[in-house]
Amino acid sequence: AAPGSRKMEDYGRFLALLGSTLLVGFVSVILSLVWVFHYREGLSWDGSPGEFNWHPVLVITGFVFIQGIAIIVYRLPWTWKCSKLLMKFIHAGLNTIAMILAIVSMVAVFEYHNAKNIPNMYSLHSWIGLTAVIFYSLQLFLGFAVFLLPFVPAHLRAVLMPIHVYSGLTIFATVIATALMGITEKLIFSLKNPAYSASPPEATLVNCLGILLVIFGLLILWMASRPHWKRPPAENAKILRPIATTPEGTEVESTMTNSSHPDKSDLRINTEAARKQNIKFDEAGQRSTM
Repeated sequence: AAPGSRKMEDYGRFLALLGSTLLVGFVSVILSLVWVFHYREGLSWDGSPGEFNWHPVLVITGFVFIQGIAIIVYRLPWTWKCSKLLMKFIHAGLNTIAMILAIVSMVAVFEYHNAKNIPNMYSLHSWIGLTAVIFYSLQLFLGFAVFLLPFVPAHLRAVLMPIHVYSGLTIFATVIATALMGITEKLIFSLKNPAYSASPPEATLVNCLGILLVIFGLLILWMASRPHWKRPPAENAKILRPIATTPEGTEVESTMTNSSHPDKSDLRINTEAARKQNIKFDEAGQRSTM
């Protein structure tokens, strides 16, 4: 097959996988709402079980679905012509929304437990869940500080990028596992007559929700780990003008002064050297997540 047809075929596969991922994630959010409105007490904020129900809905919506989209946002081919800085802000913005929803979901649990005199932080689910929230907040803070603010040298960003990517994927996988623990724990505690072991319709629905969360997580991790779906370095390397820029867009000192008049060949050589340096830094890891 010709290279062009192979690229179109690969693009088609990516779109099919992306569509499947979005569908699975969207259905997961819908099932969480069906669960709390049809089988539980709906949503409220008054210390009743309806307040607790914000926890699974917001975790699945924000901590799972939105975080998953944030992870693969750089992989969307139609964004490759957008500036890298814009895509960083979109990535950081989606993660910030997910973080806010996760924190609200935690507050709902603590307020509900305190209103009903239920002990806090005794289960493995709560231990790992709180750890994931803490590490996610650190990941978000360091992402802003290192990759969005223009003070960190480009070579240090290149060194930290693999750590940032690995920790992001690890936190995401941990959140999926914690969600599975949480919905199982909720079913065991809540289903009494009939019991969870009798497989009532609510148990079947929530078990299916858990399977969808696993599928969503696997699809996101697959898309994020395919090297040929990374943002191409050629799209990141800007054609530099006399005032060169680093890979992150921070200004560096020009080799030209106002009084100098280099010929076109000198300018072309300097531009080509700077472009290659951009691609070198980009290949060091600047193409994955934030």
